[in-house]
Amino acid sequence: MNFEIVKRMGTAALACALALPMISCKTPRQAKERTWRPIFDGMSTEGWQMVGPGDVKLERGELVTHDGMGLLWYSREKFGDCRIRVLFKPTSTADNSGVFIRIPEPPQDPWYAVNRGYEVQIENRGDEWHRTGCLYSISKAKEKVNARVNEWNIMIITLEGKRTLVEVNGTVVTDYTEGDPVPPKTQDYEPERGLRPNLGYIGLQNHDENTRVHFREVSVAPLRVRESSNR
Repeated sequence: MNFEIVKRMGTAALACALALPMISCKTPRQAKERTWRPIFDGMSTEGWQMVGPGDVKLERGELVTHDGMGLLWYSREKFGDCRIRVLFKPTSTADNSGVFIRIPEPPQDPWYAVNRGYEVQIENRGDEWHRTGCLYSISKAKEKVNARVNEWNIMIITLEGKRTLVEVNGTVVTDYTEGDPVPPKTQDYEPERGLRPNLGYIGLQNHDENTRVHFREVSVAPLRVRESSNR
């Protein structure tokens, strides 16, 4: 290394030149960041409301589903054109739950979310229309992904206008746009068909008394990654 040249480059360049090989010396404009904002961070359920006979309880920093069908929904704002990150853990291969999106109005019961929003399913035993990562009974799974039992799984839901993209543990399961063909409703418990809004509330489902799905984090982030700056 020619230290005379480095000396003329200045202190900042010298620091980069002497850094270990694995350290990347990027300029501020090269460094990009996505700021995740937790709406559940394990500390409290402030801003969340429960509807339905079931319950989602805060236990040791995690939300855990209990009892009959219900919905824990975030009441402080609607979400659209963003990414939603959910860390969840089933405790049995038979567990059933979901993350609701695009709920147009404050739900008075859990069925309103089913019929007016979309449920991003958490359930390993269903068919290609009713399994983890699908919009329940609306979108067919592009890839079959089983949520890992007794391990933390990462679900990323991207809302971009009328498009909904769902990734589970890095695999794209759903890529659906409003107006895409959907199968006819065949069961009473399946959602009503029809378009959903670009902007809506989100929530977590407790499905039945035997299911124990844990949620450790629910966070949101801007759709676009922004460049960081020292200014």
